[in-house]
Parts: sequence; structure tokens; C-alpha cells
Amino acid sequence: MQSKIISIADAAAHFRDGISILFGGFMGVGTPPLLIEALLDSNARDLVLIGNDTAFPDVGVGQLISAKRVRKVVASHIGTNAETGRQMMVGEMEVELVPQGTLAERIRAGGAGLGGVLTATGLGTVVEEGKSRINVQGKDFLLELPIRADVALLHASRSDRAGNLQYRLSSRNFNPVVALAGEVVLAQADEIVEIGALDPDTIMTPAALVDGVVEGTRS
Repeated sequence: MQSKIISIADAAAHFRDGISILFGGFMGVGTPPLLIEALLDSNARDLVLIGNDTAFPDVGVGQLISAKRVRKVVASHIGTNAETGRQMMVGEMEVELVPQGTLAERIRAGGAGLGGVLTATGLGTVVEEGKSRINVQGKDFLLELPIRADVALLHASRSDRAGNLQYRLSSRNFNPVVALAGEVVLAQADEIVEIGALDPDTIMTPAALVDGVVEGTRS
């Protein structure tokens, strides 16, 4: 089986101006620091970031926002990063706030090839603006469209050389679903093991979804 272990330079070759990026993590935990650093070093601009939150100004994807490299954020909350709020308020960056469960389902739908998901969350609020309302068996739902991105960035605790991934504790939040919806899926793994060393029952993202794995433990 072919190895999917790549260098940081190989990963950075996928970064360019204007791309959309899905990322795993919650307040930076589960977001791959080495890949975010490579994205910063690439000088790519006008990025669209899609994930649960924007961490902190000096942590995770928050560093990209502080460097003013982001055109739009799609997230569930931005309260831990004052710079995200500031740029949104002065019109320097667009922010689309999506309820957390809806965001996860939209990403899953993108990975599964679905045309969207129906949810009652947001009915009668600003969340409904510009969206279709669909009645099913007498109940109203909002049609939420699927999300995909040019690149998905993951942080795994372990990977084998084929690209099968395990996550540790709360890193197993958005990472598995994000892995479904990137045109290119790149992971940082704290540890690389030989093919066959991982118990198949513990693999949370199969190698078939992963295009490249960078080894590194910086956090």
C-alpha cells in the first residue's frame, strides 16, 4: 500500500489565494498547528475558513485572522476571538454564523453528496434569512445547503503510513466529519506507525479519505 506521508512543503503546495478551508477543532484543540503555520508561511490570502470557531487571536486559525488573510468565516461562534468580531463589525471580513449542529450536518451532507439537510433550528430568526422553508408532513423546516471546501485540515494523534487516522479525546470533534468534505484532505499526526499497527476498530478516519499526512507534535 502506498505511503501518504508527505513533507510540509508538499502540503503547502495546496495553499493558494482564495481557497476555502475546512478545519477540525474546538477553540484550537484538534486544529493542526503545523499545517496552520505552513498556511501562514505560504502567504495565501482571501481565504474562506469553515469550522466550529476561530479559536483565539494567537491560536489556531485565529492567527490567520489576526494576519488579515481571511475574507470570510463560516463558524458556530466567534466569542473567544475579539479580532474576529472587530473585523466583522468594521466590514473587513464577512462572518456567517451557523448553529453548531447545523454546521456539522451541512459538512456531513457535503461529504455524503446530499443536496442539503432539513432542520427546524433557526426558524423565525435571522438564521432563516435568504433560505427556503419547506413543509414536511405539516411541519416547517429550513433547507440548509451542503458544505464542501477546497482543502480540509485535520489533527490526528496517530496515523499509519497509509493515512488511517486516530484522534485523541476532544480532538474527535469536527475532525471526522471535516475529513469527508475536502477536495484535498491533509492531516498532521503526532505519531506515525507502520501499516497494520492500528487496531481497525480504533480508526476514525479511513485512509481512503486522506491525501497526505505530515508528522509533527508542535501544539
